[in-house]
Amino acid sequence: MNRTRVVRWLRVLLPLLALVMLSTLFLFSRNGGSESRIPYADVDAEAMARDHRLVAPEYAGVTGDGAQLTLRATQASPGEGEAQAQDLRLDWQRPDGLRADLTAPRAGVADGTIRLDGGVRMTTSSGWTLDAQSAEAATDRSRIAAEEGVEAEAPFGAISAQRMELVPDGDRNASILNFSGDVRLIYQP
Repeated sequence: MNRTRVVRWLRVLLPLLALVMLSTLFLFSRNGGSESRIPYADVDAEAMARDHRLVAPEYAGVTGDGAQLTLRATQASPGEGEAQAQDLRLDWQRPDGLRADLTAPRAGVADGTIRLDGGVRMTTSSGWTLDAQSAEAATDRSRIAAEEGVEAEAPFGAISAQRMELVPDGDRNASILNFSGDVRLIYQP
């Protein structure tokens, strides 16, 4: 009988003792002088309220001739006459299957045109890689153009030109990559 009585008392006392130990751990583990802080609250809230901007904006649409556009940026803000974006990526796909991916550190969007600046890189699904200082992409039709010089690596060699334009061929359901203005081709078979 004595053993049963001890077991009954231990069944009550041991959980109570564990509860007391845990509560003292939590009570004494906190420093009274430190202020609790949220780790991601180290931003200038006044500057964020003053500057209008979107973080990680994304836009998707289809042009009048069927090209699919998807724009992504790290941030965008309205400007006078045009919206400004940073670290922009433009995914462009024609109905004929041609795909072009453009990246640029800065971009502006106004009047149905996306202007990419600061060093644009364009890669196509047909194996082309083009580098230009700036480029423009239309949002109402299938057109990508670079007017300030372009360097291209093609599956058959290298091309440098003053201007480049990627547009659909009117007669066929295909796209044409047209270079003009002081074109130089280095053919590598």
